[in-house]
Amino acid sequence: MKTLLNLVWLVLCGFWMAIGYLVAGLIPFITIIGIPFAIASWRIAGFALWPFGRTAVLRRDAGAPSCVGNVLWLVLAGWWLALGHVVTGVLLCLTIIGIPLGLANFKLIPISLTPLGHEIVRTDEPFGARR
Repeated sequence: MKTLLNLVWLVLCGFWMAIGYLVAGLIPFITIIGIPFAIASWRIAGFALWPFGRTAVLRRDAGAPSCVGNVLWLVLAGWWLALGHVVTGVLLCLTIIGIPLGLANFKLIPISLTPLGHEIVRTDEPFGARR
């Protein structure tokens, strides 16, 4: 079922949202100081491309630099990406078939606003990355 939902997601909005994250990652990659933002954006692009069966978990070892980085990200790029998720989520929720896809869009809003200090893991192993 996850594969079917991911394929429908990919066709309806996943491809375009992933392109948005890739572009949002290319802009800060130009500067050396923006490379962590680019890496976080590209990580979320993969999550936005194939969201079902994966989730974002907060890393407890992320410290103050990721907090400061998240504030910068929120002001510069996070609002626009979150707005894209809100718009596509509302449009997808207008149909009964699109409701799970719209909810997946809403699931991506928090990580689009604050990408630093999160990691993407499979839903069947939400704590597997914390060995």
